[in-house]
Amino acid sequence: MLKRFSDRLRSLLSNDIGIDLGTANTLVYLRGKGIVVSEPSVVAVNQKTGQVVAVGATAKAMLGRTPGHLTALRPLIDGVVSDFEATEEMLAYLINRAQSAPGGGSSKLFGPRVVIGVPSGITNVEIRAVKDAAHNAGAREVHIVEEPMAAALGIRLPVKEAVGSMLVDIGGGTADIAVLSLGGMVRAKNLRIAGNKLDQDIISHVRSEFKVLIGEKTAESVKIAIGSVIEGGTHLEAVVRGRDLITGLPREILITDSDIREAISQSIDTLVEAIREVLETTPPEILSDIMRSGIVLTGGGALLKGLDTLLTEWLKVPVIIADDPLTAVVRGTGVILENLEQYQDIFLEHDDDIT
Repeated sequence: MLKRFSDRLRSLLSNDIGIDLGTANTLVYLRGKGIVVSEPSVVAVNQKTGQVVAVGATAKAMLGRTPGHLTALRPLIDGVVSDFEATEEMLAYLINRAQSAPGGGSSKLFGPRVVIGVPSGITNVEIRAVKDAAHNAGAREVHIVEEPMAAALGIRLPVKEAVGSMLVDIGGGTADIAVLSLGGMVRAKNLRIAGNKLDQDIISHVRSEFKVLIGEKTAESVKIAIGSVIEGGTHLEAVVRGRDLITGLPREILITDSDIREAISQSIDTLVEAIREVLETTPPEILSDIMRSGIVLTGGGALLKGLDTLLTEWLKVPVIIADDPLTAVVRGTGVILENLEQYQDIFLEHDDDIT
């Protein structure tokens, strides 16, 4: 009774906000309202004045198109803060957007309590940077949780029970491989191989094979449209426009799904090998649980065509794509916010908490 009263009083005085702070996209969860913001993690800065002129989708549209005095940049690289001030501005914008959502109560007396998901393997300095940026953006209380744990909670895996679960979260900057049991991570590995790396692979392949230079947005669009890791029944192709490296003039080329497979094959091999390494060091009792329940894929990379089938074949373990894999982490922060006291032990607070 007393707890219900204190929860209600807190909700009247301040908001509870969950943030999936991703390299490619940032999602924001407002307690009681669900996911209220989903924006690309891009900030546009005026170099003359130092002012931030756009955040999110508006800033992403500027990538590769800005004049000399404007710079569109990603303030997070490989899931960690690379530009502190831009990250702070982006968080302030997103928190304000969330609180000004219908029913958000932007005029509440205190700043919000915030739970932020970060990649596993993050250093103490990087944790401090995220915390400081969130505090400076207006948060009253900041808690940091590793993304694999948040994603597992978001898709309702039994992480608190004496049962082993395995999850692979493939985002824009990093891929997190984690084996979970009894409220903690038994084994974990963080790779810098994820969506952005696959985009770079495609850019490099088109440059070397076709002598054409394409941009990041074009590579990402082609990957989503025709990218796959196994040969399917249908032949897919897409028209790509870029700059001819020999003549310097615009040129249009046709690339196929087999070109994309060839481009990303080495990165996919590295990802599979990393998952295999984690499995090899996992205790046998947990392995038997994983054999029964399977490996769950979350994050945008889970949507790469045929990835679940390929992993199942190579690892001899069932691989399942989570429902709505893009929002798993931010939904997990929402689960934590519903009962913050119950999940105190999973937050990263000190050096010895870091996986």
